[in-house]
Amino acid sequence: MAKKRRPQTKAAAPRAGSDAPIPVVGAREDCPCGSGRRYKACHGREAAHAVAELVQRPFEGLPGEADWVALRELVPAATVELTLKDGLPEGVPSVTLATVLPMAWPALRRDNGAVLLGLQNDTASGDLSRDLADTLQRALTAEPGTPVAAGRGAADGPRLQDLLDPEGAFEPTVHTGFEFWIENAENATGEVAASLERANAAAIPTVRLSGPDAAYWCETPEKNHLRWVMTHPEEQLLDALARLHAAGATSLGEGTRLVGSFRAHGLTVPVWDLPSGMRAEDVEKPAREFAERLAGALADTAPLSAEERRARSGLTSRQVTLN
Repeated sequence: MAKKRRPQTKAAAPRAGSDAPIPVVGAREDCPCGSGRRYKACHGREAAHAVAELVQRPFEGLPGEADWVALRELVPAATVELTLKDGLPEGVPSVTLATVLPMAWPALRRDNGAVLLGLQNDTASGDLSRDLADTLQRALTAEPGTPVAAGRGAADGPRLQDLLDPEGAFEPTVHTGFEFWIENAENATGEVAASLERANAAAIPTVRLSGPDAAYWCETPEKNHLRWVMTHPEEQLLDALARLHAAGATSLGEGTRLVGSFRAHGLTVPVWDLPSGMRAEDVEKPAREFAERLAGALADTAPLSAEERRARSGLTSRQVTLN
């Protein structure tokens, strides 16, 4: 998972008596608007606030919101074919979302004009959707065969929700490595080959379950895990998990245990420890059965019992926020 960069300041307010934007200058310099105040105390303060304001659910409204979160935070190597609302521009045969690109490029336009958009990158503002949309737009017009550098989009620029077809499918393909970076991976040389080798060595084996949405099995040296991104409202989901936990109904089989949850981009991600011998296919049936139990618990609106409240307290104490 990429480490987040501190939001940078950009200006959005116009000059006094003009429609031109205020240029970005040093925080201690005079504000270009002519107010006589330092930039950080004038338009710089407004711009910094606008940029730093965090959008809690940047992928809300997109098909596959839970999978967007999983690919951003949990899955090492995966791709998804994206459908643009206005269709593909001339000379762009396809647009593909990728978890990571070589040298952590934000985007890449292949020699044939196809676009790869990297998801696990630093962002310039608090709105991940807007930052990715800016990168995508620049990639669509980049010269074929070139990477797209990081940049800062306009504060009022489009978001992914404005560019992607809301009816388009979002079907991730999870890969065992990063050979999808280049068309002939076996012929890679130089810096790209070295980056590919390092990335493959660090990738944790991961499989997306075929039954439940956005549920990902992964293998680590000591034990395996199931990480399941859920779109239910957090408080309602925690109540439901507490009811099941108090009833001893959160298990996915012998040797499994619900150990806590992540919070990522406004969604909750329950996490189970699994025995090292439990493969992805072994989790499919127990996960479907758990989904049925969870649906029943979500429908229960009765106040939590004392035991359920204790279970809920334990679950919340083991939450980890990823972003």
